Amino acid sequence: MDFLLDPNVAYLILLLGVLLGFLAIVTPGTGIFEIGAFFCIALIGYAIFNLSINGWALMVLALSVFPFVYAVQRPKRDLFLGLSLLLLVIGSVFIFPATEEQATVNPLLAIVASGMVIGFLWIAVRKSIEAAHMTPVHDLSGLVGQVGEARTTVDGEGSVQVDGELWSARSEKSIPAGSMIRVVRRDGFVVVVEKVNSSQS
Repeated sequence: MDFLLDPNVAYLILLLGVLLGFLAIVTPGTGIFEIGAFFCIALIGYAIFNLSINGWALMVLALSVFPFVYAVQRPKRDLFLGLSLLLLVIGSVFIFPATEEQATVNPLLAIVASGMVIGFLWIAVRKSIEAAHMTPVHDLSGLVGQVGEARTTVDGEGSVQVDGELWSARSEKSIPAGSMIRVVRRDGFVVVVEKVNSSQS
């Protein structure tokens, strides 16, 4: 475990732990990111216990979580995401001070590693936020009221084409193939339809 007492190694593990922790917040429930983050936190805890650290830098790292969570909860909050990543860089770069017993983190390593983490988080988190708040392509509730065509005879059950897609359909009255239909409601992935007279369309 002595390799963990190298500030450069501890710094990289810290960045990896923060990266996995942020990904766990964005994509909860997978378990993979959570386990990885916990493992990294355990390792960095050992390093922090045995190395000198800047308390203010550790506080800055902790504060970076709040604007990150705020940015994740709502779309189009890039300012808060950027603030979180800035706090992450400042806190992680200065967490291990230079003393007579230990060296500080290599500046080149800090710039390259933090830059890569920031770039990845910026892209991955923004895409995850956009995906989470995007209207589904197959918005089934949007089918209600739409007009389509009966592709088979709908006599109890059949098939209809609505919005360019083929759907299983039910109807209380028999509808001949080729007739115009309207979706009145849906039952799971089955649409309930009625015949549309030419005067109604």
